Amino acid sequence: MTAEIPRPEHPRPQVVRDTWINLNGRWDFEFDPGDSGLERGLLETALSGTIVVPFAPESELSGIGDVDFHEAVWYRREVTIPAGWAGLRPQLHFAAVDHDATVWVNGNEVVRHRGGFTPFTADLTGLAEAGQTVTVTVRARDPRRGPQARGKQATWYANTGCHYTRTTGIWQTVWLEGVPEVAIGRPRITPDVAGGRFHVSVPLTANRPGQRVRVEVRDEAGVVAADEVAADLDLAPAAVVNLPAERVHLWQPGDPHLYDVDITLLDGDTVLDQVASYAGLRSVSIDGRKILLNGKPVFQRLVLDQGYWPESLMTAPSEEALVRDIELSLAAGFNGARLHQKVFEERFLYHADRLGYLVWGEFGDWGISGHGTPGDHQQPTASFVTQWLEAVERDYSHPSIIGWCPLNETYQHLHDRITQLDDVTRAMFLATKAMDTTRPVLDASGYSHRVIETDVWDSHNYTQDPEQFAREVGGLARGEAHTNTDDGATISQPYAGQPYFVSEYGGIWWNPERAAEALGTKRDDSWGYGDRVRDEEGFHERFAGLTNALLDDPEMFGYCYTQLTDVFQEENGIYRFDRSEKLDVSRVRAVQERPAAFEREG
Repeated sequence: MTAEIPRPEHPRPQVVRDTWINLNGRWDFEFDPGDSGLERGLLETALSGTIVVPFAPESELSGIGDVDFHEAVWYRREVTIPAGWAGLRPQLHFAAVDHDATVWVNGNEVVRHRGGFTPFTADLTGLAEAGQTVTVTVRARDPRRGPQARGKQATWYANTGCHYTRTTGIWQTVWLEGVPEVAIGRPRITPDVAGGRFHVSVPLTANRPGQRVRVEVRDEAGVVAADEVAADLDLAPAAVVNLPAERVHLWQPGDPHLYDVDITLLDGDTVLDQVASYAGLRSVSIDGRKILLNGKPVFQRLVLDQGYWPESLMTAPSEEALVRDIELSLAAGFNGARLHQKVFEERFLYHADRLGYLVWGEFGDWGISGHGTPGDHQQPTASFVTQWLEAVERDYSHPSIIGWCPLNETYQHLHDRITQLDDVTRAMFLATKAMDTTRPVLDASGYSHRVIETDVWDSHNYTQDPEQFAREVGGLARGEAHTNTDDGATISQPYAGQPYFVSEYGGIWWNPERAAEALGTKRDDSWGYGDRVRDEEGFHERFAGLTNALLDDPEMFGYCYTQLTDVFQEENGIYRFDRSEKLDVSRVRAVQERPAAFEREG
């Protein structure tokens, strides 16, 4: 790797081999506004421009910065398979391409993938041998119309309200990896705090007689424990690594201990494959209305994180930018985040693991149910379920993730006929529960709680008057949870006593440079919730009043404040869009530092 390669770090920190090459950098590129490139011969002819991968063409760092609609785009570059990879299968990995991708190698189609937030792989065996150079061509379609998981990407031209500039095409790292014929897949590492051990399921591409899988767990003092199991009977051999009591060290905020995990596939004494990973030993459980971490109440002081940057949109401009966002959040007194309307790149989760930062894994599902083109109430498709399961599988082993939320702010009236959105909501909930029995699942954040057995209940409340806010959210002790409605119509099943939090509140509209403007004036280039505060002192008074109402409720396990940073015209962040300070962050932190009633009661 060289300094000229943008985002040079390994994109998959829990499954690392030495045999990999980062393919970020300059690729040939061409817009295809009519999505007619295949018919016009773009697969065989030279492309007219260039782009810097992994930045989307709408972003400045791509070298293009064209924010218009792009129905389709094309990429091409030559890739040389290292001569030292003889006997290995070359795997071409795409961490994320928005939205509908087709990949050709030397003119041969090798993979298709739908979904802009999740990774996919093309096996180049038979098309590319060690020492050979091949031509990789990618077409990414990103249609303006139709049901599509877009997150906060606007389906009209200009940024408006809480909808932002679009991302088209490759927006996360592209990389090449050499893997053996019989290879280790992504392990599923399940912590078992009660037993002081890790359960490690190791998927293999094939099973051969006599082969074994060895899982070794290490800490800073060396090998802690290991287990070795036969690899010839199960497609995913399951190891159980029991830790000595004196070496048990739990993962938690303030003390995010991580163990290194080495996984080796053996045939006799011969190493066939080996990957490096890591894990944290922690549990998440439910006791009445409490969500417990390692058996103890930890109040979740969360912030909404949209994961956008001015110069690079949904792609972090650098590794340091990912770390800085977590550090900024911690500095303001938050201990975690809702990763909102976007499946964040895995490097962010690595740093959340490393820094002890609690996160809810979510999906960028907007683009349906009114969150697309105005008046175009699209219904989700089966691809929403598929993409979400890919995200859960990718992120299962990250200890920082303490809950799953597949959908956000869906609208269905309780007594209407069952819709496709109801079916998809239940499918995503049940599929998540089937894939992961260790974390709570919230069926749909904020509005329509349609799944009766949802583990968690929440609401979104942007009331700006602290006294009124306290009245609206203060009924939990009476079993009267605040729920959202649609113009007074009931859109949720009755509350059944689940753990409860206000998962969006605040959104206080404040931009010090606009303080002299008429209060309450909303403009295309300045937007926030409710009436803008008069001055910074007004911000702090409102923040303290709203937040204290939630901290003082012993029945509430947490909250999520909107939001960490401004995003384009949405000016309600703790920090500006460029991450500079716009208010006294120490005062925000001071409000959140006192123990919550939830923690005192625990």
